[in-house]
Amino acid sequence: MSIADIQTRMAQIQQQMNAGMAPPIDPYAASGPAQSATGSSFDSALASASASFGPSGDEVVADAKNYLGVPYLWGGTDPAKGLDCSGLVQRVYKDLGIDLPRVSTDQATQGTAVASLANAKPGDLVFWDHANVDHIGIYMGNNKMVVAPKTGDVVKVQTITETPDKIRRILPDSAGLDFNSLNAASRFSPSVASTLRPTSLSSSSAAHAGDYDSLFAAAGARYGVDPKLLSAVAKAESNYNPNAISGAGARGLMQIMPSTASGIGVDPMNPAEAVDGAARILSGNLKKFGSTELALAAYNAGAGAVTKYGGIPPFAETQNYVRKITASLNA
Repeated sequence: MSIADIQTRMAQIQQQMNAGMAPPIDPYAASGPAQSATGSSFDSALASASASFGPSGDEVVADAKNYLGVPYLWGGTDPAKGLDCSGLVQRVYKDLGIDLPRVSTDQATQGTAVASLANAKPGDLVFWDHANVDHIGIYMGNNKMVVAPKTGDVVKVQTITETPDKIRRILPDSAGLDFNSLNAASRFSPSVASTLRPTSLSSSSAAHAGDYDSLFAAAGARYGVDPKLLSAVAKAESNYNPNAISGAGARGLMQIMPSTASGIGVDPMNPAEAVDGAARILSGNLKKFGSTELALAAYNAGAGAVTKYGGIPPFAETQNYVRKITASLNA
């Protein structure tokens, strides 16, 4: 997704809100479990709009941290060999589906200007222009950045000691939306929270695969993912329990982290939305990495980690996760 694509989508949504309309509904909104007669068009549309805006600044920073320790290499764009400052920025945003130019001079023209470091948010790009724009980092907050500094060094977290000459915000700013219009529109349709969950489930017990076969099949058909893979992930993640919450905060049937759920516009505790969101994530991973094993590794450890290590990351949890699910599929 290019910057122009994001800005065009924002303009479309704003225009529809100004006209008193909800944006187009994501196809999954009408394909989950039973809904109220009037549906949940506004909330589903809002989720679709949120998904269109792409990743959050915190997700940009989290992805950038996956490359900590990668050697600096002038002109480098391959983390297996090395990265320079603009190569790191391009790689991180590409991991998250946003295309940026290759060099810092061109990157400094992207997005929108930020007045000062006091106004900067995580994920913003900070630039220094000593003769031409020649250095760039990814702002983390608290006056720190992730950066590939110089030859002989590695990607690291650094404190910003020199005021940036430019700051650019690549991610859309939700403050540009008219939330009064959103609030008014919400009166005309019930909340997506009214979506019914399977009646066979209790708050404390796990279910079994058959309860969600229709969701796996529908989402699999929508995004080109094997329903058996979705079922295997649900079993490994939550043992088919839609109320599961992990110690790390992952939630629901497919154990999606809140920040990820927000980024793709789903409620992880709603089985229909959780399965849809997981199918979208897995579909993207399959297209990006070309194999089920790497798609699963990315689902567990993040796409940045798979890219960084050029395969399944050397984490025992991730390796066991991939092994467990592939064995289940083969069985």
